[in-house]
Amino acid sequence: MADTLTGPVPEVPDAIPEFPMPRAARCPFDPPPALRDLQERAPLTKVRLRDGSEPWLVTRYADQRAILGDPRVSADTDSPGYPSKAGPEGGEGKLSFIMMDDPEHARLRRMVTAPFAVKRVEALRPAVQRIVDDLIDGLLAGPAPVDLVEEFALPVPSLVICELLGVPYDDHAFFQDHTRTMVHRDATPEQRGRAAREVAGYLSALIGRRIADPRDDLLSGIAARVTAGEIDHGQATEMALLLLIAGHETTANMIALGTLALLRHPDQLALLRESGDPGLVTSAVEELLRYLHITHLGRRRAVTEDIEIGGRLLRAGEGVIMVNEVANRDPEVFPDPDRLDITRDARRHVAFGFGVHQCLGQPLARMELQVVYGTLYRRIPTLRLAGSPDDVRFKHDAFIYGVHSLPVTW
Repeated sequence: MADTLTGPVPEVPDAIPEFPMPRAARCPFDPPPALRDLQERAPLTKVRLRDGSEPWLVTRYADQRAILGDPRVSADTDSPGYPSKAGPEGGEGKLSFIMMDDPEHARLRRMVTAPFAVKRVEALRPAVQRIVDDLIDGLLAGPAPVDLVEEFALPVPSLVICELLGVPYDDHAFFQDHTRTMVHRDATPEQRGRAAREVAGYLSALIGRRIADPRDDLLSGIAARVTAGEIDHGQATEMALLLLIAGHETTANMIALGTLALLRHPDQLALLRESGDPGLVTSAVEELLRYLHITHLGRRRAVTEDIEIGGRLLRAGEGVIMVNEVANRDPEVFPDPDRLDITRDARRHVAFGFGVHQCLGQPLARMELQVVYGTLYRRIPTLRLAGSPDDVRFKHDAFIYGVHSLPVTW
């Protein structure tokens, strides 16, 4: 363990626990009890990963914010001590600028910031509303029950990102089919890899077309950076693919998981469905983001200079894992944190991170969820599970937590 500094030092576990920790079977929305226990008595402690490394695990909200805002920690996967997400057999690559440090991180991020500004995103709201309404029309016109994941939760972000990137409408089917394969649990690694290569090839060709014939879309903005010599064509394709992946499965899982959480809290669902207040919809989105945080492998960093956090000395070359799902349940910040309360002011959650690396696409994600949560239950007021809640299978083994399917009827 690290050296003791001034102030009280939390009691540490007798043995270094393994991470990730198994989730509790009793409630699929709550963090594992072991994480809650650590948050109480050892909020900053060492854990052991499958590769034998022993990074720090940070479970307290205040400590996570302090680390994420400190320039002495690195998001670069090549930094000494960076905790791998993979086991001894696995590898781990970089996802463009999100796994870089400033100044290169800031330089590349600025190239795609403008389309995600709040005003630009709000201008997309009518198009997103149209996408959501069209998909609901399709649900109502067809047979029930349906799998809400396949028929609604996945298509919404796929079609929205097409709108943002500037993918021609005639190519939406190709785009949607291939992105589904990229995230489908039953697809083989070869099928997912082939789908990713085909989407990357498509995006590369479309960027080439936007270089020759720019339009008012995100890909044209990226293409302009190629023309200006700021990035090469390969980097532009990687950037476009990152924006596609980062904004697809996360939002899809939040749509399905949020729907399930509301169905299991009928008082909250009724409040949301029957209120005509847009402010309550906004509040519900923030509370669901807090309550359901869907990345359970933690935000990972490497310490580049010695820093003091929470009465502990973190040394250069040590890894750090910040588990947001338990930080968003920190009772020092969110009273009665295990209660879903859509009237709560949950805007301080760390679902999108904090500091220079906080999620670039959060305005778009928020707006999509506001449209979905504000429309789906109002237009299908009798929406309910088609079967027992015990039959819903959760993605306990996936990087992005959610449900494999969600059979619903009305």
